[in-house]
Amino acid sequence: MNEMQSVALYPLPWSNVTITTEMYSYNQITLLHNGKDYFPALETAFDRANQEIYLESYIFENDRTGRRIAEALRRAALRGVKTCLLIDGFGSQNLPKTMIEYLEEGGVLVLKFRPRISPWTLKRQRLRRLHRKLAVIDRNLAFVGGINIIDDRTGLDQPRYDYAVRVEGPLVKVIHASARRLWSRITWSRSLGLVSHRVKESPSAPPQAAGNMCCSFLIRDNFHHRRDIENAYLKAIGQAKREIILANAYFLPGLNFRHALMAAARRGVRVVLLLQGKVDHRLVHYASRALFGTFLDAGIEIYEYHQSLLHAKVAVIDTFWATVGSSNLDPFSLLLALEANVVVEDPVFSATLKASLSEAITMGARRISEETWRSQHILSRLVSWLSYGLTRFMIGIAVYLPQGRPKKKRR
Repeated sequence: MNEMQSVALYPLPWSNVTITTEMYSYNQITLLHNGKDYFPALETAFDRANQEIYLESYIFENDRTGRRIAEALRRAALRGVKTCLLIDGFGSQNLPKTMIEYLEEGGVLVLKFRPRISPWTLKRQRLRRLHRKLAVIDRNLAFVGGINIIDDRTGLDQPRYDYAVRVEGPLVKVIHASARRLWSRITWSRSLGLVSHRVKESPSAPPQAAGNMCCSFLIRDNFHHRRDIENAYLKAIGQAKREIILANAYFLPGLNFRHALMAAARRGVRVVLLLQGKVDHRLVHYASRALFGTFLDAGIEIYEYHQSLLHAKVAVIDTFWATVGSSNLDPFSLLLALEANVVVEDPVFSATLKASLSEAITMGARRISEETWRSQHILSRLVSWLSYGLTRFMIGIAVYLPQGRPKKKRR
């Protein structure tokens, strides 16, 4: 039942890299739209756990949602479930110490990824963050997506627009191994004199077949998987025959990615970009818009989502290949952060995601026409290109910053 297929992909025409990915059969992947679907499912899974929980989140906020999930974690730990919470030191820097202590008093093991951030130190490690959002429960259920532990609503009438997936089947074993490996790595890097946060392996049966979907789990890290997510996108785009729909909150891809999208459009593939319409991070927002003219010239459709904040990082290609995860298509996600995506090759799942995106485009987005774009004031274009130039300059500095020497362990 635990069938694994190893698929070697052809070399990309714009790169000498050959991609290899692993597809796992017999899975069931369920699409979860926004926190209204995700948080109840996550809480229910925590309440049913009887062996172990791993939860990773870039942001863990002390709001209604954060307290709700914290209580579910604490309940699990109090009844003897090994409960491990890994949060990012920057994204969750506002999480009060009192909440962390409350969780730890209940038996939850809490770790921060790179907790110390000095604004006066220019080191690349400061920019390498834990951006993954995933959970694994009892090695038979997992959640992966772009949804942080934070209230869904942002002061607007509509909730933040985002996705996650519920994973059942053999792929859960792969996600569990990744979560455990990262937890062990962070624990190992801490001082040996502190209280150990290491967890022992819990015996459990291998994941059983749960459906008929073929999928894979992709990560981006700074060791052996630096470009796995980006290369999976490039392979799927290169093989697209009919339609590509990308929805991404922060969209500033590199040259190879842009060329792949334009090449697809020029060979007759419909390429649709659903991007952030509301200004969230100003520099990235305006830098992204500097690319619009080139995309429009190639025949790419661009829509900006205005109904609420777009936080999704998903794609559907030819209503067969789809991905949902934490990785944006910007330098932070593609070059620096730790990310996690699920890729699904299934027409039913892809059609469900496509229908949801199509509804968002119809009901909450505005199309950027070539005529409108060309007629904008020259100052708007100047701001976009200055933002783009500054962003690329900052990326160059970040990539070549010194890594810094590892600190000596305290005894």
